[in-house]
Amino acid sequence: MTVNPTQAAGEAPGRRTGRRTGRRRPLLAGAAALTLLAASMAAGGAPNWGTGEIETMTSSTANVFQDGQGHLLIRPIRDGAGNWTSGRMETQRTDFAAPAGGKLRFEASLQQPNVSGAAAAGYWPAFWSLGAAARPVGATNWPSIGEIDVMEDINGLSSEFATLHCGVAPGGPCNEFTGLGSGQRPCGGCQTGFHTYAMELDRSVSPEQIRWYLDGNNFFTVFANQVDATTWNNATHHGFFMILNVAIGGSFPAAFGGGPTAATQSGVPMIVDYVAAYTQGGAPPPPPPPPSGSGATGPITGIGGKCVDVRAANTANGTPVQLYDCNGTNAQQWTVASDGSIHALGKCLDVTFSGTGNGTLIQLWDCNGSGAQVWRPQTNGTLVNPQSGRCLDDPGSNTANGTQLQIWDCFGGTNQQWHLPPGPITGIAGKCVDVRAANTANGTPVQLYDCNGTNAQRWTVGTDGTLRALSKCLDVSGGGTTNGTLVQLWDCNGTGAQVWRAQTNRTLLNPQSGRCLDDPASNTASGTQLIIWDCNGATNQQWSLS
Repeated sequence: MTVNPTQAAGEAPGRRTGRRTGRRRPLLAGAAALTLLAASMAAGGAPNWGTGEIETMTSSTANVFQDGQGHLLIRPIRDGAGNWTSGRMETQRTDFAAPAGGKLRFEASLQQPNVSGAAAAGYWPAFWSLGAAARPVGATNWPSIGEIDVMEDINGLSSEFATLHCGVAPGGPCNEFTGLGSGQRPCGGCQTGFHTYAMELDRSVSPEQIRWYLDGNNFFTVFANQVDATTWNNATHHGFFMILNVAIGGSFPAAFGGGPTAATQSGVPMIVDYVAAYTQGGAPPPPPPPPSGSGATGPITGIGGKCVDVRAANTANGTPVQLYDCNGTNAQQWTVASDGSIHALGKCLDVTFSGTGNGTLIQLWDCNGSGAQVWRPQTNGTLVNPQSGRCLDDPGSNTANGTQLQIWDCFGGTNQQWHLPPGPITGIAGKCVDVRAANTANGTPVQLYDCNGTNAQRWTVGTDGTLRALSKCLDVSGGGTTNGTLVQLWDCNGTGAQVWRAQTNRTLLNPQSGRCLDDPASNTASGTQLIIWDCNGATNQQWSLS
């Protein structure tokens, strides 16, 4: 699955596109346009779509790797204690969409895990896609945003299952949790060799339809008039991102005999030759608008009090983002959105070519939902780009006007510390962290509340690990360290009760207690006072800093 840089940026390999010249516009191919996710799918995720699978998805090259022959392998492994790990790959882009009056095609050449019988119990390889709106909220809006399963097989049956998930769950117009599916279809030789699996979302016909193909043969179709118009449009009229993974266990394998068992064989991979997306016909969509500015807007200042600036206020894609004297112009007015993007002049702060290496430059680009445009403010003042694992950086601590910014290994130096404009901290159900009644008295409860834009919800991320509002600090009552200790507002005093560390899973850790900021029992009622609790990464412990 080797690609060159131009392919990773959006061209399909020539050896696969020649037969399609003049028919479709290739959008993606190859591993370089995919992101490796590490997550336990069993322990979290949206409660309405949990699959029950038992593996932990990792970023280990033991689970996901290239074989030196141009293939990507996703390999589930059981350790000595019986615990399973595996891998999951997602496209960085979420804007693969069928244009109005046109078509979208997802296609992959895959070899299913070559294992069968008792040794295959619990295996669940899949090539599938989710609506773009799933990514920012952990798919809590499933199934309404649409899930199109291009290929699934379970328990080494050498089969193909194709499914559209949509509507509401359970039940609804799409018969969830089952969905609108093909049922089991034979797939002879699919475990011993490569076969082509494809889906076409066709908006050029009436009624619109989704067609599934195995080795070029259309074996299943879902028509728009099988459900109401709202359900269909919500599930299909938007961008998607593609996913490849091998799960172990869960409800689907259980429906066909269960697994894994002691007899299940460890280490049999799904092998990926290529993945591609194409569109045909229709008018090309305009660049997507920047995400909703639910966060703060204002200058981002760094070393020497200089501002993050769009060079010459030029809105062309690729314009350098630089350090410059603060001047109050729109080229320095940045909005920190709840999806992790930071945008100015209607475009987004972007890592050039989705690069991940030290020294990759920063530019302005159309907002596209990719990992190159996601930034996570840390409580030491750094801005981490999770895709690369590196931080926004002023090279060489150069404070000269016009110095273009880059990404670099995170180390927390002054040239990586950025002061964001005060803004909300959002949590479960989009509620905001709020100082009750905007009361500045020591001991005032800090609570969950409807976001309202008041100063009681405008928090500053300090480089010393503090979170500040109304000139005071977010504080663990009495310096407590036990589960359930309440969180309050208090004079900033430099104690460990006021230090918070943003984690990669969006939790806020208080190192003194070793516990995380928590909305008790996921209570979304306005006025619920926050607490600290054992860190578990659940949605009631996930916070978006502005």
